[in-house]
Amino acid sequence: MRAARLAAGLSQRDLSFEGCTAAYVSRIEAGARTPSYQILREFAKRVGVSADYLAVGDDGVAAPDPLVEAEIALRLGELERAEVIYAGTASEAGDAAAEARADAGLGAVALEHGKVAEAIERLGRTVSSGLLPLDEAEKAAERLGRAYCMQGQFDEAFGVLKRFIEDARSRRDRFATARFCVLLANAYVDAGNYAAAESVLSDALATATDMIDPMLRANLYWSQCRLYSSEGNSDLAADYAQLAVVTLRSTEHVLAAARALLLQAQIENDRGNPSEALARLDEAGPELECAGDEVEQATVSIERARALAALGDEEEAVSLMLGVVPRLNEARPAAAVIAYASVAGFFRRHGDSARALELYELAIDRAPAPSRHVADALTAMAEIHEEQGRPDEALRLLKSALAARSGVTPGSSLSR
Repeated sequence: MRAARLAAGLSQRDLSFEGCTAAYVSRIEAGARTPSYQILREFAKRVGVSADYLAVGDDGVAAPDPLVEAEIALRLGELERAEVIYAGTASEAGDAAAEARADAGLGAVALEHGKVAEAIERLGRTVSSGLLPLDEAEKAAERLGRAYCMQGQFDEAFGVLKRFIEDARSRRDRFATARFCVLLANAYVDAGNYAAAESVLSDALATATDMIDPMLRANLYWSQCRLYSSEGNSDLAADYAQLAVVTLRSTEHVLAAARALLLQAQIENDRGNPSEALARLDEAGPELECAGDEVEQATVSIERARALAALGDEEEAVSLMLGVVPRLNEARPAAAVIAYASVAGFFRRHGDSARALELYELAIDRAPAPSRHVADALTAMAEIHEEQGRPDEALRLLKSALAARSGVTPGSSLSR
């Protein structure tokens, strides 16, 4: 791409356009970012070559690398096509490195389909193989860390991400170091270890002080937003959410910006600003609907219901909340725990303790591992039983909540 740009007599700024800054062009040319095929088409118009040439180095005289085709399909959300190409390559490659790349691709597809256990098996195998090129190994490690967090396997996630932080530091790669520090901080937030998250984010900020890459900065803001939101500091969380949204809007990452808007909506509801929350949801909703993630769509409904209830539209709020529950049956376990608990909290606040207890039970049953979310659900159940004059049951549940916070694997005995 750099050669084509120089041959056309263009600067990186000449190649940029709305949604793709000169800084992002620089990162692509440095090999630190892989653009979408739509972005390549825009570049191709400006430099006078085909998008295929920019993607694979030729104009179609030779067949493109099938793994490149599969990666493009994966990035465009064409999961079935990506899966077919990866599976075909894995069975026909006859080359250990190509087979590992295809296996990692199948792991990525499995993760997008919500098949987290399969994703962990494939991604774990390829990350430990040492056969992946560095950029693909880092992508696989990021996905593997995310998959472990979804299953509540936080120690495994920490181990993978810390290994890649050390690898990046040994190469003096500040960008990769900061990126994996952000990922590790997010994992610590998921696990409820806010002190560790804050420490790792401080390291990331120190490393990335003079870096201008928009996605790295957006991820830093996102992580700080999640940390402050989890700690109950809604005002600071809102500030960082706004920084993340503004930064993401300067890139082509429309879906990431929509997810940041959803987080903003949650924060605005927490701050008692339901009208602001609804405005953010109206912006984020269409993109999240297209993405097809059931948990995100359920979260949109949950936050919309919270806002409507605060504005006095109880009937619509209850209708939305009741519609959320069936959508969570096939959700990723770790995400389903949070969503069920959110719906339970709504019904508890609106006086339906029986329904709240039922939903808290569902949250605990779906929990893949001990977590603060499990402990919070058990504590809420204990409070309901205490309010209803059942102190013995409340005490038992509080003991279970303490066990969940201490890392005892939750089972049916926790809530029954």
